[in-house]
Parts: sequence; structure tokens; C-alpha cells
Amino acid sequence: MRREEQRPEQADHPAGAAVDPSGLMDLLGVAAVLLEADGRIDMWSPQAEELFGYTGGEAVGQYAASLLLHPEHQDEVITLFAEVMETGRGWAGAFPVRHKDGSTRMIEFRNMRLTDNLGDHYALGLATDRNTLRQVEQKLALSNRLVTQAPMGLAVLDTDLRYLAINPALAAMHGVPEAAHAGRRFREILPGEPFQGAETVMRHVLASGIPVVEQQVVGRTAADPDHEHAWSLSVYRLEDHHGQALGIATVVADVTDRYQAAKKADQAQQRLRLMARSSARIGTTLEVEHTARELAEVVVPDLADMVAVDLLDSVLQTGRTDPEEGPALFRAMAVKTAYPTDAAQAIVPPGRLTTYHADHPASHCIRTRRPVLITHLDAGELSRVAADPEAARLLARAGVHTDMAVPLIAREQVIGVMGLARARNPQPFDEDDLTLACELASSAALSIDNAVLHQRIRSAAETLQRSLLPQLPPRRPGLEVAARYRPAEAFHEVGGDWYDVIPLGGERTALTVGDVMGSGIPAATAMGRLRTATSTLADLDLDPARILTHLDKITHGLDPYIATCVYAVYDPHSAQLHVASAGHLPPVLVRADERPELLDLPTGTPLGVGGVPFETTTLDLKPGDRLVLYTDGLVETRHDPIDERLEELLGLLAPPDRSAEETSDRLLRQLRHPAGHDDVAFLVVCAQPFTTGPAASAPEPG
Repeated sequence: MRREEQRPEQADHPAGAAVDPSGLMDLLGVAAVLLEADGRIDMWSPQAEELFGYTGGEAVGQYAASLLLHPEHQDEVITLFAEVMETGRGWAGAFPVRHKDGSTRMIEFRNMRLTDNLGDHYALGLATDRNTLRQVEQKLALSNRLVTQAPMGLAVLDTDLRYLAINPALAAMHGVPEAAHAGRRFREILPGEPFQGAETVMRHVLASGIPVVEQQVVGRTAADPDHEHAWSLSVYRLEDHHGQALGIATVVADVTDRYQAAKKADQAQQRLRLMARSSARIGTTLEVEHTARELAEVVVPDLADMVAVDLLDSVLQTGRTDPEEGPALFRAMAVKTAYPTDAAQAIVPPGRLTTYHADHPASHCIRTRRPVLITHLDAGELSRVAADPEAARLLARAGVHTDMAVPLIAREQVIGVMGLARARNPQPFDEDDLTLACELASSAALSIDNAVLHQRIRSAAETLQRSLLPQLPPRRPGLEVAARYRPAEAFHEVGGDWYDVIPLGGERTALTVGDVMGSGIPAATAMGRLRTATSTLADLDLDPARILTHLDKITHGLDPYIATCVYAVYDPHSAQLHVASAGHLPPVLVRADERPELLDLPTGTPLGVGGVPFETTTLDLKPGDRLVLYTDGLVETRHDPIDERLEELLGLLAPPDRSAEETSDRLLRQLRHPAGHDDVAFLVVCAQPFTTGPAASAPEPG
């Protein structure tokens, strides 16, 4: 054989160098013996020396029958030999052979006739130990059964990741016949994106030689394209006796049941965490829109890619479901998406009123009080869940593929609907998702209904409070007057603060600001009675201290309520202010070119305590001087010391304003927090130049 014809594995070794056994023939130790036509041994291989015990020198030239066979077997073998030489048909079988050491061994033979270029015939015998052959056959049969009958998938791939061999179990997992695997690459059989990672693992093992055990792969194959499966993949490199990579072997086990169980356990944990978050994050305020947004923010993105929360408008307006026939009127309260998407344009924006067609999931929820689950949205289902054809087109373009609607039920009454959808998340909603959504909706519905109730009661209290406050004239003789009232954000804190500006005889004006120490509608009612009593007593032209004494007695009859109050009377003719306090915060006096100051008044006790006399203080007011009478809601907070807040009030009053209205707006803007927990009522009065008229002779108060 010429060198250029040598195989690569031979060419790697210099001439004469031994090559390590690597094949089945070497494992069997097959001996070769060449016989001449008369039965004499012409050639004797080294394997024959090992198998029969005779050296080449001892065997060559001897008759094979007499050398290797017992006398009783020689005639039979000679006959078989003659038949092979005469007919050219080969013979195969096992025969007892005499070893040089005298022992007898069963040898497996393959005999065939050879013809040289001169036409002379020879016999070639190939022989191996029968026991060794049977052991190899058993091992091969066992290996074949292990591979073909194994429940795990087994495969051998070459260095290009082409399939060389595959067992039936793996072919069944792939959904591709065994024969169709041969010569095809891994990614040709499993082209899906989930299998890219598995290919990367295979190439890493092929390059590094480091095996990978139980790498999880999740995806879908042609065997079951509608359902997701999980496999445990183990990969190790196959090498020849020189350590050169021949390819890889893979062992694949279907672990879908284990994967699904772990997935369900993880989902259960996620649901528990989601429920825990919802209990902590939903209902933090008694504000309807805010509570609806809290529900939406809990749901997205953990449960849905997008959510809309709609409430029945009749519930918002009257607190009851509208009993009238016809399509329900919804008000959109909250919309949330996990990412920017065209689907957001298909959802009714917050604040807008809308009705849905009769087949819409929201309408179904209102009629039946039951949720709607749509696992797969086709074109027809998209039209069902969309408000109109344009919305359906937007949902389709956004890839929305699953939807559910859940009724919001509180106190046995359906108050609205929560709609959820998925687009980017490829998993359709299932029954577990629906159960979780219903639990979230049930919990949130009660918080939303509480917020609706709060809003209605708060609105009633605020309406009552405002109806009890006067409509003030912008000017009184010698005074410019501005007033402000802001209710507390929580309905149970609305109702106790009031102000009043009361015209008196002689062009005088009574000014009062008070605070009933209570809240809600009962406090607003008590405030109204006190304000009415104050207005009635003011007509008696009594000294401010005596007015407070009478109010104290009246308040005592309003048990358990007590109140604080500042009552003042301004006489433009004398330019004097007569003022008394009943446990109230001191008014602020702002004189031109002077620092604002808190009036140093005898504080007195709150109205309703009784037993302590009140005192009147008199001071002069010049044109341009300002007086601010206020309730504690303007300056008190839950976190700041009252002294610091009073200093802040004085600082805000230092810059001059053109009008009492501007001062009022600035005080509200700078001091009043939007989520203030208390009512605010205050008066800002500015002394104006006054021309003495006929009323100058009016008597002094008291």
C-alpha cells in the first residue's frame, strides 16, 4: 500500500510502530491461517500462535488436520475442506481443536477458498475462541437491548452534532422516526428557540470534555406540539484511545411531571406572595381612584400584562347597582400595562364613561356575577372582548392571546369588573390564574366599596359643612375680608371648623373662627348650632368675653362636644378691635413695616368646659394692618412641632400682599398639605381707611 493511500490513523504512526488495539477484531483476537490445496499450512498469523499455541515455525509446512485435530475428527474435517476447495462455498461453524498444551478448545471457524493469479486455490481460515466470541455477542446483545429498550432517550452525535445513532425512546420524544435522524444536525431535528441552550451545552462539552449532568430543557417537539415538556439532558464526550473527540453521547429523560409539580409549587408561592402584597398595598387610602390603581398595580405584571378596572357609575353616584334594564354604564377607574403597547389604546381610559355590548365579558360578569375565562383568543373572541372593531384590531396587533374578566363583588353587590389580558407572556390564563384573580378581586372590592362609601359620606359631610358657612361680602366698613375653608381628606375628620363675618349696628363687624373638637356629620351639625348661636348672640351687642360665656353654656349642652373659638368686634369709627379667645390659637397681627406677631391674648378655656371667665383685649388697627384668625388645621401636622409651624406662618405673612385674597391663597398653597388630615378655616382681614359718617355715635360693644 502506497503512503498516500494510508488511512489517517495509520499515517500518524511511523513505519513499524505498533498500533494499539481499537477494534472488534482486535478484541476477538481473530487468527488467520492460509492452507495450500493439499491441506498444508502455508501462512500462520501471530494471533494463530496465541490461539493454538504453536509458533509459525512449528506450524508452517505441517498438515493442519494432523496438527490441530484429534484423530477422531480428522476425516470429517478433511471432507469439509475438500468440499470448500472443490465448490468454493465457504463453511462456518465451531469445532474442537487440540491446543499445543494438550487441552481441547472450542474454536469458531470461518473458512473460504482463495484463488491467486495463476488459478491455484488456497484455503483461508479465520478462527477465534468460541467462549470469547459468545461473551462479545452477549455483551453486544445486552448493549443493544439496553439502548433499544431503555425508557430514557439515548443518542450519539458526531463532532458536527449530526446524529449517528438514536434509540426509540428519544425518537418518540422528538416525534421524528429513528431513520430520519441519521445524518441530520441536532437543530434540524429540534429547531425551536428553547433548544438553542441545549446546543450550546453540547458544543461546550465537545470542546472542553467536561460532562454536563441533568441540564433542564423546556420546550415543545413534534411529538406533542400543543403542550410544553421538560427534559433532563446529560451530555458527555466520546473519545478514541488517543483521546481524540469522536462526538458526544446524550442521555435524555422526560421530567415533565416533576417540572410541572415544581412549577405549580412555585406558582403557589408566587400567588401567596401576591396575595400578601395585595393585603398590604390595596386599600391604603379611602379614595376610590387610588384604590382601583392599587389593585391594577398589584396585578401587573405578576398576573397579567394589562388590566382595566371599571366600576358601575350607579354605584359611584348612589351606592347601589342600577336596577333599570339596559346596558350597564361603567366608569373606567384604572388602567395598567406592563410595558408600552398598542393594546393600551384599546382600553377605555380612566375617568371616561362607557357601555359594553351584551356579549362583552364585562357585561356577562354584571349579569351572571360569574367570571369569564378565555384561554385562546381567535379573531372572533377578540371582537368579543374589544369595545369596538378598532379596539379589536389594536388588541390583535399587540398580540393579546388570552383574557379574563372578574366581577368585583362587595357586600353581595356587583360594583364593577376587573379585566385582564396577556400578550408578551406566552402562557394562557388557566383555572389557577382565574382563582387567584377572583381572590384578589374579592379582597379589593371591599376596599373599593369602603372607599365609595367614604366618598359619599365625606361628600355629604362636606356639603353640610359648606352649607353652614356664610357667603361673605368682600368688604365691610373699614375692612377688606377674605375667607377660606378646606375639608379634611378623610371623611371622619370633616366637619368641625367654621368662620363667620357678622354685620353689627354702627357699621361694626363681628369676626369669629372656631373649631368643634370632633369630626364627621355630628361635628358639622354641632358647628352649625354654635355658628347660629354666635350669630344670634352677636345681635345683642355684648362684649366678646360675654359672648364666649354664653357660647360656653350652649356648648356644654352639646355634650360630648367642646370647641375652641376666637370672637372679635371691629369698630371702624374708633379703629379698635375687641377680641377674646376660648382656648384657641392666637390670631396673627401684621402691622406695616413691622414683623408679624402672635397676639398675646388670655387663652381662656375651650367652650363647653365651663367655670373659667373669659377676658376681652382691645387694640388699635391702622389702615393697612392685617389680622389672621385661623383654626389649627392650617398649622398643625402630625410630624412638625407647633412652634415651628407658627414661625412658618409668621414668615409667610411678612411679605406684603396687594389683597387679603392673595394672602389667603398663599397661606393655603404653602401651609396646607393636599392630604391634610384636618379641616382648615381662616379669615384674613385688612384694615382700610374709613370716613366717619352718621354712625360714628353708635355705642361701644358691651
